[in-house]
Amino acid sequence: MAFFMWYKCLQGSHGPFPSCFDCFSGTWEKEVIEDITMRMGGGMAKFINKEIETIDDYEEYCHYVAGLAGLGLSKLFHASGKEDLAPDSLPNAVGLFLQKTNIIRDYLEDINEVPKCRMFWPRQIWSKYVNKLEDLKFEENSVKAVQCLNDMITNALSHVEDCLVCLSTLRDPAILRSCAIPQIMAVGTLTMCYNNAEVFRGAVKMRRGLSAKVFDQTRTMEDVYGAFFHFSSILKSKVDNNDPNATNTLKRIESIMKTCRDYSGTLSKRNKPNYIPTLIIIFFIVVAILLAYLSAKRP
Repeated sequence: MAFFMWYKCLQGSHGPFPSCFDCFSGTWEKEVIEDITMRMGGGMAKFINKEIETIDDYEEYCHYVAGLAGLGLSKLFHASGKEDLAPDSLPNAVGLFLQKTNIIRDYLEDINEVPKCRMFWPRQIWSKYVNKLEDLKFEENSVKAVQCLNDMITNALSHVEDCLVCLSTLRDPAILRSCAIPQIMAVGTLTMCYNNAEVFRGAVKMRRGLSAKVFDQTRTMEDVYGAFFHFSSILKSKVDNNDPNATNTLKRIESIMKTCRDYSGTLSKRNKPNYIPTLIIIFFIVVAILLAYLSAKRP
C-alpha cells in the first residue's frame, strides 16, 4: 500500500520536474534524459505482468530499473566535460549492484506489499530452496531462507569488480564521491545481510554512525578500495563452509580483495586502528575530572 500511495502522491505533484528539466541549458543533456527515461519506462512495462523467472530476467529487470540510470549519468558526466565516456558495461554494473542490494535488503517489505506482493527475486534461485517465494519469511524455513539469501548475495557480488573499475575512471572528486558512497553503502549492507535471518524478519540496515563514517571518510579512490576491502574481509569471516554456495562466494570475495590490494597502497594503513584521537579525548576527560576534583577540594 505504501508504494501505491507514494506513486499517487508523485503523480499529483509532478510540477517541479519540468522546471528541473528546463534547468539544463544544453539540448544534448535533455536528449540523454529523455532517451534514458523512455527506455526505462518501456523496459519496466515489460515486467508489469511478467514474473522474474530466470537470472537473465533478473539482469534485464535491474538493467531497466538502475543500469540505464548509470548509463545516463555516465553520459551526463561526459557532457559536462569532466569525465570520459565509460563503456556501457561499467555504469550498467554500478546500477545493477545497487539495485540487487535493494532487492535483497527489501525482501520482507516487498513480499508483504498490499494489495499485491512485489516479487523481484528470480525463481531460478529461490526455487532451489522453497516452493514459493513467500515461504522464505516463515521461521520453519530459516535454514533454507538463509542459504537462498547467501545465493542472492553471491550473485550480486559478481558486479563489484566492474563497479571498482568504473569508479577508478572518475577524475572529478565530487563525482567520485557521489558515485562511490552509494556503492560502499551497498557492499556494507550486503555484508550485514549475509547469513542473517533478520532479513526475513525486519529491516537490516547499516548503523547511522557507520553510514556517517562512510560519508566522512570517502574522499579518494584509495578510500574506496579500503572500504571495499574492509567490508569484504568481514563478509569473508561470515561465510559458513557448509553453505552450498560457500566455494563460489569465497572465490568472489577473494577476487574483490585482490583487486583492492593490487590497486591500493594504503590498505595496511587503513586497517590499523587509530587510537591516537581516542587517547587524546580520554586524556582531556581525565584532566577535566581532575581539575573539577581539585576545585571542589579548595577551601
